[in-house]
Amino acid sequence: MRVIFGVLSLLVVVAIVGILAKKQLGAIAPTAQPAASTAPGTPPVLSGTPQQQVQQYRQAVQGAMQQARPMPDDTK
Repeated sequence: MRVIFGVLSLLVVVAIVGILAKKQLGAIAPTAQPAASTAPGTPPVLSGTPQQQVQQYRQAVQGAMQQARPMPDDTK
């Protein structure tokens, strides 16, 4: 009897987690934003085939590498 309740409770927990995960994943709307308009420090939203995604990521990294690094003030 304990085994049946254990299995049933496990199935209920898995079902609840599955429903919550589906709800959370459904709330994320895929938005396509160009890599240039993303804020510094945030990864770009990738879309397209995996090869296109790799190319978009490389372009975003190259764009980030080309930006000037802020210099600290050495006024003491």
